[in-house]
Amino acid sequence: MKRLALLFALTAIVAVPFVLRPKRAAIAKADDTVVIITPHNEAIRHEYARGFGEWYRQNTGRTVAVDWRVVGGTSEIARFLEGEYTTAFENHWKDTLGRRWSAEVQGGFQNGRLPADASVEAKEARAAFLASEVGCGIDVFFGGGTYDLERQAQAGRLVDSGLRQLHPDWFTEKTIPQSFGGETYWRPDGLWIGTVLSSYGIIFNRDALKRLGIAHEPTRWEDLADPRLVGEVGLADPTKSGSVAKAFENIIQQQMQRKFQTLTRERTGASAATIEAEAVREGWDAGLRLLQLIGANARYFTDSSQKPPIDVAAGNCAAGLCIDFYGRQQQEAVRRRDGAERIGYVSPAGGSVASVDPIALMRGASNRAAAIAFIEYSLALEGQKLWNFQLGTPGGPVRFVLRRMPVRRDFYAHDEWKSWRSDPEDSPFEQDEPLVYHEEWTGKFFREMAFVVHVMCQDTHAELQSAWRAISAAPEPLRGRALAVLQDISAVSYERTNREIRAQLGSRNKVDEVRAAKELAATFRATYARAEAIARQRPESP
Repeated sequence: MKRLALLFALTAIVAVPFVLRPKRAAIAKADDTVVIITPHNEAIRHEYARGFGEWYRQNTGRTVAVDWRVVGGTSEIARFLEGEYTTAFENHWKDTLGRRWSAEVQGGFQNGRLPADASVEAKEARAAFLASEVGCGIDVFFGGGTYDLERQAQAGRLVDSGLRQLHPDWFTEKTIPQSFGGETYWRPDGLWIGTVLSSYGIIFNRDALKRLGIAHEPTRWEDLADPRLVGEVGLADPTKSGSVAKAFENIIQQQMQRKFQTLTRERTGASAATIEAEAVREGWDAGLRLLQLIGANARYFTDSSQKPPIDVAAGNCAAGLCIDFYGRQQQEAVRRRDGAERIGYVSPAGGSVASVDPIALMRGASNRAAAIAFIEYSLALEGQKLWNFQLGTPGGPVRFVLRRMPVRRDFYAHDEWKSWRSDPEDSPFEQDEPLVYHEEWTGKFFREMAFVVHVMCQDTHAELQSAWRAISAAPEPLRGRALAVLQDISAVSYERTNREIRAQLGSRNKVDEVRAAKELAATFRATYARAEAIARQRPESP
C-alpha cells in the first residue's frame, strides 16, 4: 500500500506541471513561410514574428509564418550550418553531378581561401558549390556578429538579397553608412547587412554602490578600477565570451586613441607613423593596466556573458561589464517588476564602438521571396522601431521592450519619436570624441589579447586580488611603490604579445599554448607576491 501511495505521489508530481502549463496556441496555417536561424532571444523572436506578419499582410495581402530555428549561440549555429551544407552538397555532387565524393571535395567546397596550389578537384568543388542552389532548409540568418556572418560569407553559404538594388536610398551615409567608427555596417556585395547596433558598457546597482560608500555612479571604464569595488565586479572570461573580449579590446583601443591624440599635440615635428606606433605601444600598456585593476575587483570570471547583468540586478555584484542590450534589458526588467530604479546602465563616452548584428539570405533558400521580405522589413523603419520603441507606442512592441539601438541613422532624426523611444537620449551616431576602431592595432592578435587578459587576471586572480587589497590599504609611499610593481606588464608588452605569444598560440602543438599559459601565470604570480610584500611593509619612521 505504501508503495502504491508513493508511486501515486511521484506520478502526480511529474504530471502536475504538464496539466497546469498554459495552453499553447496551435501554429496557424499561412500562405507563406520563412525559416530563420537565430541566436536572438524569445523577446526579439516574438516581436519580429508578430511585426513582420502584420507588415507582410499589409504589403502583399498574404499571410506568413516565421519558423524559428534555435540551436544555440552563434558557435552552435556555425557547426549546424556546416554539417547541413556538407550533407546537401555531397548529395548534389554525387547524385546531380555524378562525381565521386572525397576528402579533397569536402575540404575544398566551403573553403573561401583555397591556396593557389590546391588540387583541381578541390577548385572544381568550390566552383560547383558557388554556382549551385544547394540549400540546408534555412532561409535567413538573423543576428550574431559581423565575425560570424563573415565566416558564413567566406564559406559561400550566403548570397546577395538584392536589397541594395531594391532600396538604394537606404545604403547611404544619411541612412545606413557602409562603415562608421571603423566598423563595417554592410558588405558592398550584399552578402550581409547590419540591422541593429551593439556596444558595451557598465551595469550597476545603485543600492550596492551606496552600501560601498560610492556616491558617484560609473561613467568611465576607469570607474570599475575603484578599490572600493574589490570583489564586487561581475566579469566574463574573454576566452569564452567573444563579446566580452571585444569589450576588453575597446577599452585598450580607447587608451591607444587617447595616447595618439596626446602625442599628436606634443610631437608636432614627428611623423604620423612614428606617433601612431608609439601611441599603440603605450596605449596597449595603459589598457592592460586598467584591465588588470578591473580584474582585481572581479567577484568572478564566468563563462556566460549574461550572468553579470543578472547578478547586478539581484545585488550579488555592485557593477558588471556587459553588452548594452543585456544591461538595458535587466534595467527594464527590474523597473517593470517593482518600479524601482536601482539598476542603471551606461556606455562610457568614447569607450565603446558600435558594431552591428547582421542579417543575411542563405544559399538555396527555398522560401526566397518571403526571406527577402523579412530582410527588407528588418531594415525598414517599421522593423527598426521595434528595437527602441516603448510598449504600446505606434509601431512599437506589444509584449517585450527590446531596448536596442537601430542601425538606421535617419531613425534618430525623428524628434517626434523621442517620447515613444525607450532610450530617447541615446544616439550612437552623435557622440563627443567617439571611439574609432582601428583593426590594424589589435585585430590581428585578438585571440592573443584575450589569452593575456585571461592569464593576467583570471588564472592568477587569487594572488592579484590579495595584492590589490594590500595595496589599497597601504599608506604612501608604499602604495605607490607596490602599485608600480603590480603593474609591471613587460612580460606581455605589445611586441611580445604580437611576436612570441602569437607564435605560441599559433603552434600546431597545443602543448606550446599550455606551456605559455603556465609560464606566464608563474611570472604574474611572482610579480603580485612582490607587490603585496612591499605593500605590507611597515613604513619607515620619519
